[in-house]
Amino acid sequence: MSQYRTFTAADAVDYARQFGGVENPESLVESQEIGDGNLNLVFKIFDRDGISRVIVKQALPYVRCVGESWPLTLDRARIEAEVLQIHGEYCPQHTVKILHYDPQLAVMVMEDLSSHAIWRGEQVNGVDYPQAAGQLGEYLAQTLFHTSDFYQHPHQKKADVIRFTNPELCDITEELFFNEPYEVHERNGYPRALEPLVASLRDDDELRQKVAGLKHRFLSHAEALLHGDVHSGSIFVAEGSLKVIDAEFGYYGPIGFDVGSALGNMLINYCALPGLLAPREAADAREKRLRDVSTTWQSFAEGFLALAAEKTQDRALARPGYAAEFLQKIWRDSLGFCGTEVIRRTVGMSQVADIKNIRDEAMKNECVRQAITLGRTLILAADRIEDADALIARVRQNG
Repeated sequence: MSQYRTFTAADAVDYARQFGGVENPESLVESQEIGDGNLNLVFKIFDRDGISRVIVKQALPYVRCVGESWPLTLDRARIEAEVLQIHGEYCPQHTVKILHYDPQLAVMVMEDLSSHAIWRGEQVNGVDYPQAAGQLGEYLAQTLFHTSDFYQHPHQKKADVIRFTNPELCDITEELFFNEPYEVHERNGYPRALEPLVASLRDDDELRQKVAGLKHRFLSHAEALLHGDVHSGSIFVAEGSLKVIDAEFGYYGPIGFDVGSALGNMLINYCALPGLLAPREAADAREKRLRDVSTTWQSFAEGFLALAAEKTQDRALARPGYAAEFLQKIWRDSLGFCGTEVIRRTVGMSQVADIKNIRDEAMKNECVRQAITLGRTLILAADRIEDADALIARVRQNG
């Protein structure tokens, strides 16, 4: 901590010159602070021709949107860099490349993705990337299989569970996913008109029991090295390309959490689309989003099973049929965590552009109502939704 200092724009340029790996470091002359998140400073570094070349990201020792009254560990920068490096080893085509990181300064330099767009923004605007869902499923399969007990040596796995213990960031997840949306809490941010619906979440004993079980799994099931925050705002897309960024919430947890978080954000967008686009365009985009949900799961499941058949190292876990049985457990977990993601993004603090960009207040309330109702359904019915087709049918029934 003694070496830590908060970067200025000029500091970011100097650092990029040292560690950006560009052929002519002195050509880097300007930086622009682009971070819109809650935890970090993010600088885009430009050369003399105005072309952005690399990204410099520095963790702040507090939650940015709250201030120094909510302190955070700087070790999350190490965790983020190392998670992305490991994920990049197994899925380089879909993981942002880390060029350098310094744990003392809590700073990293990474590849510039200016040729890509943030997937959430594209979905909000109705722009479709047909290959992205399959690519996301591939990322999830590769990263989660290769860091699981199916592939890792038990000694390495146990050491890595310790190495990636991330208590402060996990505490944020535990509060925002499993506690605050089901309580009267000052950080919650739902429309006041929906108070009766939100109050019914707090009063639903069966729902609260299911959420308790999901939280327990998040706390105790160290199945693989998770990204920990897979959502459409942490994914960059271009024609034929997808890159995942922002892994500071990474830790060893239940595989279904990453998968469910990804699916949940697709379903939030599905619920929001009638408030974002004209009726015909919204209907078309909704069908594409349901296709993305199905494709993401199928790509992940097929990829995981193929890897298990080819690469499982543990003799017991290699038993024929076990990987498929385990995949059913992942599916049930994914549905439950998907439901908590939908609810926390509509009831809790972490609101998303899909909802915030809806201008008509009545329409926004209806979209949020549908999302909350869907999230509740997925949590309660996770054990009874057999496959992706059954999930799509449930979503359609929800409205």
